[in-house]
Amino acid sequence: MNKTHQHALSRWLKQQSVTARRWILFSRLLGIISGLLIIAQAWLLASLLNHMIMEKIPREALLLPFALLILVFVLRAWVTWLREKVGFQAGMLIRQALRARVLDRLHLAGPAWIQGKPAGSWATLVLEQIEDMHDFYARYLPQMTLAATVPVMIVIAIFPINWAAALILLVTAPLIPLFMAMVGMGAADANRRNFDALSRLSGHFLDRLRGIDTLRIFHRGAAETANIEHASQDFRQRTMEVLRLAFLSSAVLEFFASLSIALVAVYFGFSYLGELNFGHFSAGVTLFAGFLALILAPEFFQPLRELGVYYHAKAQAIGAADSLQRFLNAPLQAPERGTLSLNKEDKLAVTARDLIILSPEGIPLAGPLTFQLPAGQRIALVGHSGAGKSSLLRLLSGFLPYEGSLLINGIELRELAPESLQASLSWLGQNPRLPADTLQSNILLGASASSLQLAEVIRQAHLDEVVNQLPEGLDTAIGEHASRLSVGQAQRVALARALISPCALLLLDEPAASLDAHSERQVMQTLEQASRRQTTLMVTHQLDILKEWDAIWVMESGKLVQQGDYTTLSQTPGTFANLLGHRRREI
Repeated sequence: MNKTHQHALSRWLKQQSVTARRWILFSRLLGIISGLLIIAQAWLLASLLNHMIMEKIPREALLLPFALLILVFVLRAWVTWLREKVGFQAGMLIRQALRARVLDRLHLAGPAWIQGKPAGSWATLVLEQIEDMHDFYARYLPQMTLAATVPVMIVIAIFPINWAAALILLVTAPLIPLFMAMVGMGAADANRRNFDALSRLSGHFLDRLRGIDTLRIFHRGAAETANIEHASQDFRQRTMEVLRLAFLSSAVLEFFASLSIALVAVYFGFSYLGELNFGHFSAGVTLFAGFLALILAPEFFQPLRELGVYYHAKAQAIGAADSLQRFLNAPLQAPERGTLSLNKEDKLAVTARDLIILSPEGIPLAGPLTFQLPAGQRIALVGHSGAGKSSLLRLLSGFLPYEGSLLINGIELRELAPESLQASLSWLGQNPRLPADTLQSNILLGASASSLQLAEVIRQAHLDEVVNQLPEGLDTAIGEHASRLSVGQAQRVALARALISPCALLLLDEPAASLDAHSERQVMQTLEQASRRQTTLMVTHQLDILKEWDAIWVMESGKLVQQGDYTTLSQTPGTFANLLGHRRREI
C-alpha cells in the first residue's frame, strides 16, 4: 500500500469521526484538563519536598498543600476515568454508524451481490473489521491533540524555572514521532494483509464446514483439512508480522524517552555537583527546579508514548478501512426506488418490453425480453441452468436494476415503492432459510394470523404430522440452520410461510428441488391449488407437472425463445422439446 493511498484512507477515517465529533472534542478537553492537573500535581509535590528538605518547614505547617495534592490526585483519577468513558462512547457511536452504512449497503445491493462472496467474509467485514476501528476513534484521535498540547504545557511550566531542562525536552521530543513514523510505515500494509488473510480464512472455513458431508463422501476431508491448515498458517504469520511491528514501535519509543529523561537527570546531577552552571535565571539550579523537571520529564513523554501505543490502532484501522471503503465505494447500480403503491387486493399483471436485467455492478444478466404475464395466469419458466430464470425472479422481487420497461399493473417497476411491491409478493425458493427460533415464528415471520389460519396453512403444507412429532409443537426450537428439521420438512415450513399471507404475485424458484418423492408430491400438490389464487410464475425443471399450466416460457442464454402451452411446445421442435426428451431419457 503506497503512502498516497494510506493518506487517503486516513482522511476517510477522520471524516467518519463527524458522527461523534462532540464526544471526541470532550475527550480532548478532558485530556488537556488531565495535563493541567499533572503540572499542578508535580508543582505541589516539588514545592512540598523543597519546603521540607531545603527550608526545614515542619510537616504540620504543610497540611494545606498536602490536602491540595490529594485533591489533585483524586481529580486526575476521575478525569482519566471519565475520559475513558467518553472515548468509548465516541468509538461506539462511530462503529454503529459504520455498521449501519454497511448493512444499508448490503440491503441496497440485494441477494445477488451478497451471494457473490462467502458468508464468512461478510461476517469479518461487518463485525471484526469495524470493531478494530474502535481504538482509532476512542483513543488515537484524541491522543493526537494531547501529544501536541500536553508537552507544550509542560515546557511552558518548566521554562521559567530552568530553560536548559526545557530545551533538552524540546530537542529530543521530535525524535520520537520521527522514528515512530519510520517504524510504522509498514504497519498499515501488514494489517491490511492480515485482514485479507482473516477474511479468506473465515469464508474458506465456513464454506467447508457447511459442505462437510459432501467432502467426506468424496474423500476430500484430508485435502480440505490441509487447505485450512495452510490458510491458518498464513493468517498466523501475518498476525505475528503485525505484532513484531507493534513491539518494535514500542521499543523505539521507550528508548528515546528514557534517553531524554536520562539527559535531564545528568544535567541536574552535574549542576548540583557544581560542574555545570547554566540553564537558570540568576537564582541558580534549585532543588525545586530539579524536582519539578524530573517529575514532569516522564509526563512530557507520556502522551507521545501513548500515541505510539495507539499508532498501532491507527495502522489497524487503516488496514480495516481499505476493504471497508472499497466495499462502500464500489460501483453499485441499485434498483431505482419510487413512491407509488399497488393495491394488494388486485392480482398483478406484468408487461415487459425490451427488458434487460442487470447485475448490481451493471453487467447484463438477461435480455432483451418482451412478454406479457396476464393477471391470474399461471406461468412456468423453464430452461437450462444459467439461462436467466432466477435473475428474472429477483428482478420481479425488486432486487436487481434493469433497462427498458417493466410494468406492474401499468406502473413502471422503478416508480413503485419497494415496500409496496414486496408486500404484494410471496416467494418460495429451493433452499429454505429459517432464521427465527421456533417453528411458529418461522411460519409467521412478521405476518399476523389467527390460530385458525395458522392451523389451516399447516394442514395445507402437510406440516401437521411434523408438528405432532415435535416435543413442544409449534413452539419447538428448530436449532441453528434448522438442524432439527429435514430438508423436506424445512421446505414445507417455507411453503406454509409463503401461503400464510394473501398475495397478488406468487414467485416459485424450484420449489421441489432436493426433495424426496414423498415430500415433492406433497409440496407440488399444495402448490397446484395455491397457484390458482393469484398470478403465479414458477421456475422449474420438472416438465411433466406443467400440462395444466396456462403457459410455459422457455429461456435460453438470457432470452425468451419459446412461449406457449405444454401441448403446443412439446410438439414443436425447439428447446422445450429437447428438454422434454432429455428428461424422459433420464427417467
